[in-house]
Amino acid sequence: QVQLVESGGGSVQPGGSLRISCEASGRTVSINWMGWFRQAPGKEREFVSLIDWSGGVVHEADFAKGRFTVSRGNAPTTIHLEMATLQPEDTAVYYCAAMLDGRGWTGPGTAMDYWGKGTLVTVSS
Repeated sequence: QVQLVESGGGSVQPGGSLRISCEASGRTVSINWMGWFRQAPGKEREFVSLIDWSGGVVHEADFAKGRFTVSRGNAPTTIHLEMATLQPEDTAVYYCAAMLDGRGWTGPGTAMDYWGKGTLVTVSS
């Protein structure tokens, strides 16, 4: 089993920046990808970005390119999401997710194996 715990959510004004983090524990040796999804109020959950275990390969949603940056922490079990120029439409619960080794990323519809409980990011003046 793998446990994912997000941290760093909060409130920020439009145009501001925020960093959220996710730490994996448990059978982390079996993880190949970790990433972020978000769900805004009244909307379906959507893919944000994904990074491989080595930190060398990243996939991003179009809206995330140029504003959001996913990275590995000092420990490979931790990832961060740096979000810049935040707008009210970025308000959502941000979920960390992990995919086990043996499967590949085929796009935003790829099923993830483990999920965190989410951290709320609110962008409001």
